[in-house]
Amino acid sequence: DLAGSGRLKYPPNLKIIRVPCSGRISPELIIRTFRAGADGVMMLGCHIGDCHYNTGNHRTARRMPVLKKLLEFTGIEPERFLAKWVAASEGGLFVETVHEFTEKLRQLPPMREVWEEASPR
Repeated sequence: DLAGSGRLKYPPNLKIIRVPCSGRISPELIIRTFRAGADGVMMLGCHIGDCHYNTGNHRTARRMPVLKKLLEFTGIEPERFLAKWVAASEGGLFVETVHEFTEKLRQLPPMREVWEEASPR
């Protein structure tokens, strides 16, 4: 919220999808997002202990190790996924996180190339 209202600059190729709570983001949704062509997925949620839904971010934190293994199993580099706790009032941290993640993704081949290599000919 603060990044938008403060007109902070971040890469234009970022698509923000707001959800009520990070606890509602399933590993299946993240895998489907990659299958749909995303080169990377960031899941930014409320800080642990500051969840409006009490335990949503705790549930998310417990899912992350399993999700990383699932990504590897499906052939997706775990570096393409980032989970981080960033409050809506931390616009500067949001922008910094987006820039760092975008730079990391630029070092990797596009996902379409990864899927093409993995698919049988």
